[in-house]
Amino acid sequence: MKAASVNELKQELKSSTPAELLEMCMRLARFKKENKELMTYLLFEAHDPEAFIRSVKAEMDECFEDVNTTGVYLAKKTLRKILRIVNKHIRYSGLATVEIELLAHFCAQMKELGLPIDRNPVLHNMYMNQLKRIHKAMGSLHEDLQYDYSRLVSSL
Repeated sequence: MKAASVNELKQELKSSTPAELLEMCMRLARFKKENKELMTYLLFEAHDPEAFIRSVKAEMDECFEDVNTTGVYLAKKTLRKILRIVNKHIRYSGLATVEIELLAHFCAQMKELGLPIDRNPVLHNMYMNQLKRIHKAMGSLHEDLQYDYSRLVSSL
């Protein structure tokens, strides 16, 4: 089965009744956990980005407590897992400010772990790639916000 384009889906959804739309949304929620999480974000958390950021940071802090710092290999695996979770939440929000704050928190927590970031190329690349993403997201913000976030990023 070939998937329809986004424009075709949009046109078809415009012609649907509210009851049909509700039924389609409920079917989507049943099939995949990510669909359910996205709907939860859109319905309950999208109106308050600050609370969303706080909740994701709390979830990240819990994950960082579980990082095994005795071996670099296990630490890398756990850090990748945390980064997948963070990227999923960034995709849900679609806001540059959320992306900057979550990635900055990730980098700060990564530095606090005490892992040899400078001596391990995988950890160093992971850290530097997140800083690049932060700078790229900052480019799309207003100048005043860029200045505020640049002070935050300079500590990283």
